[in-house]
Amino acid sequence: MTLPKPEQLLPEMTAALKHHLSCRNITAPCFIGIRTGGVWVAQALLASGGWEEPLGILDVSFYRDDFSQSGLHPQVRPSELPFEIEGRHLVLIDDVLMTGRTIRAALNELFDYGRPASVTLVCLLDLNARELPIRPDVVGATLSLTPQQRIKLLGPAPLALELQTLDSAN
Repeated sequence: MTLPKPEQLLPEMTAALKHHLSCRNITAPCFIGIRTGGVWVAQALLASGGWEEPLGILDVSFYRDDFSQSGLHPQVRPSELPFEIEGRHLVLIDDVLMTGRTIRAALNELFDYGRPASVTLVCLLDLNARELPIRPDVVGATLSLTPQQRIKLLGPAPLALELQTLDSAN
């Protein structure tokens, strides 16, 4: 399988996001990246689009529904939101959408900060393996993998995608 190159997806995603925001008359969005890969994609997207707004960062570790099973990852850091959430138009950015559970966790956390006017979801990749009814508004590419395959985003610069195969003994 040949993976797409992030540097080729970003200009298309930028154009699609600008069109999406324009169609909804959103002129002052707040950008939020989900740590870690979503932050890297958000930084690249902001640079590609010429946006100079501050970037919020979410660490959804405490909001995941598998937290009690997997425990706390040692690299958990607090979320950083340099703007109010209440009544704002948010652009939530992640690297890879697979089951939808990370996005659900991110939405739960955001609503703990306030009620946004809207949330636009942007993902570099959609792996078409959803367990929850969550779909991106803007997506770089959609891939279908076998159950043993995963995609990892490497970065932050340059961004690159790596295909991984899980050990079948697990």
